[in-house]
Amino acid sequence: MNWFVDLEPFFKEPADRTVESLRGYYRQTGGVEAVMAGMLERHQLPAAIQGKRVLLKPNWVIHSQRESDDWCVRTSDGFLLAALRAVLACGPAKVLIGDAPVQGCRWDKVVTTSLREEVERLGRHYGIPLEIRDFRRKTFEPWLNKPVFDRHPLSEYTLFDIGERSYLEPVTRKGRTRFRVNDYDPGVLEERHVAGRHLYTITNALFESDVVISLPKVKTHQKVGLTAAVKNLVGLVGDKESLPHHRLGGSELGGDSYEGGSRLRYMAELASDFADRRQGKPLYRAGSRLSDLFMRLVPASQKYGRGAWPGNDTTWRMVLDLNRIALFGTREGKLAEVPQRLVYSLCDGLIAGEGNGPLESLPLALGVISLTNHSGMNDIALATLMRLDARRLPLLQEAARLPGEEPVLLTWHNQEIPLDALLQHSVAALPPPGWEVVSLKTGTV
Repeated sequence: MNWFVDLEPFFKEPADRTVESLRGYYRQTGGVEAVMAGMLERHQLPAAIQGKRVLLKPNWVIHSQRESDDWCVRTSDGFLLAALRAVLACGPAKVLIGDAPVQGCRWDKVVTTSLREEVERLGRHYGIPLEIRDFRRKTFEPWLNKPVFDRHPLSEYTLFDIGERSYLEPVTRKGRTRFRVNDYDPGVLEERHVAGRHLYTITNALFESDVVISLPKVKTHQKVGLTAAVKNLVGLVGDKESLPHHRLGGSELGGDSYEGGSRLRYMAELASDFADRRQGKPLYRAGSRLSDLFMRLVPASQKYGRGAWPGNDTTWRMVLDLNRIALFGTREGKLAEVPQRLVYSLCDGLIAGEGNGPLESLPLALGVISLTNHSGMNDIALATLMRLDARRLPLLQEAARLPGEEPVLLTWHNQEIPLDALLQHSVAALPPPGWEVVSLKTGTV
């Protein structure tokens, strides 16, 4: 396999690298589409796509709640449509666009009528079947205490047990596990992830595709440091409540939810557990209010928890399990020895996200898009461009080893460069709260 990370800048001078100027590429997408088409051509993707079933996987983590969210929280409509046109020009047999956002995401505010109509128009124009699909099996609106279960039948998914090969196995204790994910029933995790068993609900859209093209939004992330190509594949899972994001308790209490051993925070977690096990029932609100009460007593400097700190030793493991499944997983729920499908990422870093991502990102004028078939090295390159020290991010270090040990070709504007050379094009991203330690302080990477 010829591994590559292809970076294309959309600025010539520092003055061009502003949020206002880069926003224009989301409105007038002809230039972006032309660059994307050139990148696909350079890496022989037209031949790989022609006549094949393609899955386009945007980052639709949540609907926009501020105007800037369209540019720095989720994959923008303009970027998605430019990528879709570039892919359709390659002549695929069919294209499925899908994601599994957080349970509180308003799907109708992500896939708007205008977006759906444009996708349908492109399907008619190219004569190629197109579909948009919400992979979530459950939604929940906490303010209404209204869960909706089994939105899709399990027959549309593969229950994939990665077993002892899971990256989570070394931190899985025997007996009742401590794995948690914010705002979901922990009982599901207690069933799905025990010693020797690590079970994920993977959409069959993955196994029915010949080519996967992920469309991540490049952002800082409060649980892993950076989300881009590697993290975006989490959206292939239909049951979010089966995704371990941290372990109950602080680092002095046998968990990795927060640093130290604060009993107030631990009581807040237990109250949250009580509530999440009762979603849709009257006692849910009582548990939520009790959790909030405990958290109000915690000093402001210690409020970031629930795995949102550099000591989180759980989320990155779960993410790598899913990357392994995406590359090597079969419909029968087994890991093959060789890749089962082509997996590419076309990353939207025109306006990246900084600060308290992934849901509260602030716009960062990064000014690049990337195309890669090596997610780990791609994200190390993007971290370098954001002056984040990838050596301090376990997700990226481990992901870089996942496909194999072969060298990776790194290019900037179609010219091969060493990783260090990206520093001359870098802009310092504001890390998530508590992650200041990962800001790059030296001139080497």
